[in-house]
Amino acid sequence: MQRMTRRFLLRAIGTAAGSAAAYRTMEALGMVAASAKTSKLVDLAAGSPGKGKRVVILGAGVAGLVTAWELSQAGWDCVVLEASNRVGGRSLTVRSGDILHEGALRQDVCFDPEDHLYANLGPARIPHHHRALLGYCKAFGIELEVFTNDNRAALFHDSRSFAGKPVTARRVMTDVQGYLSELLAKAVGRGALDRELTAEDKERILNMLKESGDLKGENLIYEGSGRSGYRDRDNAGFAGGGEPEAPLDLGELLTSDFWEYKLHFSQFLNQNPTLFQPIGGMDAIPRAFERRVGHLVRLGCHVQQLRRTSTGVRILFRNAQGTTEAIEGDFAICTIPTPVLKDIPNDFSATTQHAIQSLEFVESVKIAFQARRRFWEEDQAIYGGISWTNQDITQVWYPANGYHREKGVVLGAYIWDREPGLRYSEMTGTERLKQALAEGEKLHPGYTTEMECGVSYAWVNAPLQKGAWARETESVEEAAAVLREPDGPFYFAGSQVTALPGWQEGAVLSAHAALNGIHDRSVAN
Repeated sequence: MQRMTRRFLLRAIGTAAGSAAAYRTMEALGMVAASAKTSKLVDLAAGSPGKGKRVVILGAGVAGLVTAWELSQAGWDCVVLEASNRVGGRSLTVRSGDILHEGALRQDVCFDPEDHLYANLGPARIPHHHRALLGYCKAFGIELEVFTNDNRAALFHDSRSFAGKPVTARRVMTDVQGYLSELLAKAVGRGALDRELTAEDKERILNMLKESGDLKGENLIYEGSGRSGYRDRDNAGFAGGGEPEAPLDLGELLTSDFWEYKLHFSQFLNQNPTLFQPIGGMDAIPRAFERRVGHLVRLGCHVQQLRRTSTGVRILFRNAQGTTEAIEGDFAICTIPTPVLKDIPNDFSATTQHAIQSLEFVESVKIAFQARRRFWEEDQAIYGGISWTNQDITQVWYPANGYHREKGVVLGAYIWDREPGLRYSEMTGTERLKQALAEGEKLHPGYTTEMECGVSYAWVNAPLQKGAWARETESVEEAAAVLREPDGPFYFAGSQVTALPGWQEGAVLSAHAALNGIHDRSVAN
């Protein structure tokens, strides 16, 4: 039986009652700031106590950039120390001419220099109810387009079912709905639910099941449906008629892993349509912040020690020139990923240190290929969306941009489960591409010959990240709750301390909570 963790509760509430109810629950549990449910940005200007006080922000990812923007607007003295040579943190978009480093592994991004040929190797979609992040997109003029998450023309593949051949999502979803409707209709017809239904209820629910499942005849049998498409073509064509696709075998549907969560993936709260992506790449968001607070960011600065003073904090770091510096401030907001933070000497309490050690990160891998032609559109009328497979690559994403242009970038693998993630993380770049192409062949025969080149990124190998996002476990939730509270002058931010690990909305909400905490504390003093 599923344990009633807070995350499970939130998913259930979100599915049943919508995102607003889920956010209200998160507020009641103290998991997000109350401002999360609106698109209004933070306003600290009135009576701000920031004049003459400094906040040292560790990390120039989304959380760090948000705090720098908001606090600097309110008159605080801010400096952002970022270890890498760019802003954005896990928000990583790669294009022609970029170079990726995973320790000793170097990869040159081989895409052609066209505006639609890029890959988001970190965050790639924004749910419509992530209103704090969308508020910044609106305020900063970041243009958005729809990200297609759920596409009924995309594919489901399980090597153990249907002779290992992929089937279209619309067939799987239509047939599952039909079979379930038939089974429930039989139960209703036989009086199995009479205790719960009046005669009028019974008639109405039978009609509902007939319509929703496209059931036929007096016995309400599922025999297939035109909703699945037609044999040898997708639609009814010019004159209508034709034979609908034969229903998939129920036994094989049950043998497959489709029903475990893939069938209802789009019903998860953060996967509900509508979703968005910034036009031209997800890094449009950190770049918009950089234009406003880039002068506050020092790149190439590696934090070496985190210490308290009698009045605040003292941060020792190695700068871009390789020399050691120290900077003091009244407060610090730390957004460093905990797999990295746990190895930095600090003056944190034992409780904080234990929480940092407890936060595990996901071994996510993404692989992107440039295709010489958009075969998914030309051959199968797949425009955006995601195909699923039980192989290690897990998902194949089709670009939700550049429709009908000559070439496109396909996300040929999005892996987040531990074992396949570690397998791919341990491969060389060449080995990853070769294996992902071989697995992609099972979905699209001829896949390998369609691809011109590719690039991969294993987040566990990224030295400044050591993982993609906080793993969703009960122990991680407990650790995140500890880090939502300050440790003396140190505040913690990033999606890792929220109920939205891996989502940029979590990073924004954590930043709002930290800067509001500092503001309120300073006002009180």
